Amino acid sequence: MAENDCMYCTIGEPGTDVADFGIFLKELPSSNLILFREQSHPGRVIVAAKQHVDDISDLSEDEALAYLADVRRVAKALRKEFKPDKLNFGAYGDKMHHLHFHLVPKYADDDYEFGDVFAMNPHRTELAAEEYDALGRRVLAAVEAVEA
Repeated sequence: MAENDCMYCTIGEPGTDVADFGIFLKELPSSNLILFREQSHPGRVIVAAKQHVDDISDLSEDEALAYLADVRRVAKALRKEFKPDKLNFGAYGDKMHHLHFHLVPKYADDDYEFGDVFAMNPHRTELAAEEYDALGRRVLAAVEAVEA
């Protein structure tokens, strides 16, 4: 997939946004933070590298450390704000050849997928626009409260 065809590389350009599956929240030093629309696991986000690379091994050591620092910052924020029993990290990219991690808070008292691999997009829990806005603000406040 060429960079100009990659939805992670064209965030904000008309007709090419990630709006089908996510809501752009914030630009971090080495990545973009996206709220995943499907919220079966409250607080699920994507941390997409700013650089168009297939996987982390395509980055230099410094670039990889900077990207992982963003992932770590978001993970710390989600753990503090949402208090999951486990935070799953997924970086599959079989169809989307752009480095990105799904950070998926999971809860033991939720019988949906706890103890198993999370579904990529089960189309199980969609929110109203105002609920996405509130959740996005909650995630942003949590991320901004964590030192970079």
